[in-house]
Amino acid sequence: MSKARVPWKAVLGGSVGNMVEWYDWFVYSSFAVYFAASFFPDGNDTAKLLNTAAIFAVGFFMRPLGGWLLGRYADRKGRKAALTLTVTLMSASALLIAIAPTYEAVGYFGALVLVVARLLQGLSVGGEYAASATYLTEATPRGRRGFASSFQYVSMTAGQLVGLGLQIILQNSMSKEALSSYGWRIPFVVGALAAAVVFYLRRSLLETEAYDEEERETSQGRGTIAQLLAHKKEALLVIALTMGGTVAYYTYTTYLTKYLSNTAGLAKETATLVSFCALFIFMCLQPLAGGLSDRIGRRPLLITFGIGSMVGTVPLMTALGGVQGFGGGLVLSLIGLIIVTGYTSINAVVKAELFPTHVRALGVALPYAIANALFGGTAEYVALWFKDSGIESGFFWYVSGCAAVSLVVYLSMRETRDAALSRAEQATAESVPARV
Repeated sequence: MSKARVPWKAVLGGSVGNMVEWYDWFVYSSFAVYFAASFFPDGNDTAKLLNTAAIFAVGFFMRPLGGWLLGRYADRKGRKAALTLTVTLMSASALLIAIAPTYEAVGYFGALVLVVARLLQGLSVGGEYAASATYLTEATPRGRRGFASSFQYVSMTAGQLVGLGLQIILQNSMSKEALSSYGWRIPFVVGALAAAVVFYLRRSLLETEAYDEEERETSQGRGTIAQLLAHKKEALLVIALTMGGTVAYYTYTTYLTKYLSNTAGLAKETATLVSFCALFIFMCLQPLAGGLSDRIGRRPLLITFGIGSMVGTVPLMTALGGVQGFGGGLVLSLIGLIIVTGYTSINAVVKAELFPTHVRALGVALPYAIANALFGGTAEYVALWFKDSGIESGFFWYVSGCAAVSLVVYLSMRETRDAALSRAEQATAESVPARV
């Protein structure tokens, strides 16, 4: 591994904002079990969760638009400017959910407010992923990029952990009636305020050298669809390699708590604690796996994930559906998340390494957002649909099938570890033979 230093200020600056972004994004899902009844009429509990899951999925379908608009913005105005804009949008959307009126007060208008807020969140996150991925990748020397960029999922998971941690605190300090009545609004207020603070933090970040170099040399064609189409093979590759990873990730993260509660029959508090502990260990694994990819390459980790997810999903999810306590749930959840680490720890850097600087943010943002809209955002809804239809195991095979498609891509794609992201790196690459 290269002895180049990791720029911790840049990593921290990007990660803290990313953490707040994803806290706001995931807290909707983790608190849905409490506010579902607030926005829909009385009925079957699974049906209410289906309604809130559908609204959760709506946000994903806004992500391609956010990926296009904010990816273009990041390529034309800079990574720093895009990071600042995305966290501003997220703060506004969290505040909107916090003040949304209930069904009892205004009928379905409250649900409409949720939809609008999720659309804003989708727009924001659609650009956040790419801006963060490109910033962390470009700001780090070659040979440490896998390690540094892994903090994107460290921060994403940290955001979810903060949300789950707050949920545990509220569960133990408030009655179920109070949580369902007004307590679920608290995390959205916290998210809105935290995002406002991060807005000022991100304004102090420095722009990346790779972007500054590109900006000095050309101002035409940066971040355009025409430029992206010139790299359509790479764009299609991003969609295909994301497919299996995003479905598996949302299965073992956002859907896991509901699955343990609805199917395994664990108490909501126990299911939440299982998710919290498993995700904490998962978060700690990301830099280790990212650093490993700097030594052995990106493809070995992706291939390991693909095989593990394709073969292991059905038995793991079946076993999780029958767990009877905290210990069994934690062990099985960890096995799934360890497999997923082969994808999450490096997927951001792999995508960024596929594209040249002038279209890197858009190249990462739009194809990734499309893949998430089609597969990641619908994963929870598909899972609940299978359950409601009485064939819950069908979802497990669906996850395995998506992983199988991505595995084919992992086996055939080129290694990206030694890709040069700037002309300075290209000059160094030409003078030093690439590692085998």
